[in-house]
Amino acid sequence: MSNIEYPKGLKGTIDILSQEKSYQSVCHRHYPDQPMPSVYIMEEIVDLIREIIFPGYFGNSPTRPGSVQYYIGVNVELLYEKLRQQIYAGLCFGCSDADKFEMIEAKQKAAQLAVKFIDQLPDIRYQLSTDVEAAFLGDPAAQSRAEVIFCYPAIKAITNYRIAHALLQLGVPLIPRIIAEMAHSETGIDIHPRAVIGNSFTIDHGTGVVIGATSIIGTNVKIYQGVTLGAKSFPLDDKGNPIKGIARHPIVEDNVIIYAQATILGRITIGANSIIGGNVWITSDVAANSKVIQEKFRFGGFVGGDGI
Repeated sequence: MSNIEYPKGLKGTIDILSQEKSYQSVCHRHYPDQPMPSVYIMEEIVDLIREIIFPGYFGNSPTRPGSVQYYIGVNVELLYEKLRQQIYAGLCFGCSDADKFEMIEAKQKAAQLAVKFIDQLPDIRYQLSTDVEAAFLGDPAAQSRAEVIFCYPAIKAITNYRIAHALLQLGVPLIPRIIAEMAHSETGIDIHPRAVIGNSFTIDHGTGVVIGATSIIGTNVKIYQGVTLGAKSFPLDDKGNPIKGIARHPIVEDNVIIYAQATILGRITIGANSIIGGNVWITSDVAANSKVIQEKFRFGGFVGGDGI
């Protein structure tokens, strides 16, 4: 390395970038025999899962009764191999002491976790079928369920969420968050994989939606674009750092509708069958069967404020 002739002016920059104090807070110590997670392969994994869950919609899998089992079998086998490798990479990345990392044990664990996840695909398919139905029935503009599956960003984001949530529940590190952020980048819908969301969940339009890590959402909940289920504050430890693992996001009970740009903060409960109007700011519990809207206002002779 010392014999390389750098263009004038670059050597000083290289020296600075190579100093440990310059990179120690942003460097991951990567050992040659331990793979790194790949976003590109995880995109392939999500595409495979989407093809398995929605046969006939994605990829080239035919849905004829005589061949569908063969094509699903091929895809599941391919999914197992790719997922096993990525889970192993996640375990490598997440180990706290690489020198004590047991590679053979981690490879066996990755294989077991991949099988456990694949065993959950029938349940994930059922959950997503309820989400598709909720989106179709809840949107007069939807011409068919096929349109919902193909086109709606909410279904893409919820699919990634349900995949990521299942992996997180199995204890897979890092991979679930990457899968969730893939959908966030594409759709503008930010659902943390640790959130708990019931069946028949739908997001209309979706851009700007944020659902925090400790949020709990019941069954048959509908939210619109720009809704935030966030934290009101972050408790700090003695060193001034946020205390992790505290439930700090809202609980939304069954059959709730939350309209556009509503902001709901803190560990509060939105009671069942409630309607939350647009652009409201809520930091305290809302009783069941409530209707929360903006206070009416008068501006230039116009009276408004129904909020929904």
